[in-house]
Amino acid sequence: MVRDHVHEYRATIDWSGGAAGPVRDYRSYSREYRVAMDGKPDFRASADPHFRGDPALYNPEDMLLISLSACHMLSYLALCARANVEVRGYRDEAEGTMRMLDGALRFADVLLRPRVTVAPGTDHDKAKALHGDAHHLCFIANSVNFPVRNDPEIVEG
Repeated sequence: MVRDHVHEYRATIDWSGGAAGPVRDYRSYSREYRVAMDGKPDFRASADPHFRGDPALYNPEDMLLISLSACHMLSYLALCARANVEVRGYRDEAEGTMRMLDGALRFADVLLRPRVTVAPGTDHDKAKALHGDAHHLCFIANSVNFPVRNDPEIVEG
């Protein structure tokens, strides 16, 4: 919903792990849950395997990294469209690092490594510079309290 530049989102998180039994101790309960949003397919998720989650399911840490990468990509593509930079491919091999900081486990850093394929004859400096602008536009990166860096590569194809 959009009102005066206010964007609202709603999600329902339903702990589906209860079918495997109640929470009685840290080792035995299921970490699986279901995510639902109106008009979109539901999906199953879990905790990170380090926290006894199912490694076959997405976890909150995965989704944060995906959100940062996707937001940067979408911001970048919009800027390229406005700047007449023809993008033919985009692939990001993003990495995030969590560690203990100030007594709490938290993300310390995310590195986005977009490899952007542009049309032959494209100004590579211009295409690369738009990543800086995309970083400043990315509202997910603007919402986190750790560095989100990017190391783009521009290739023709």
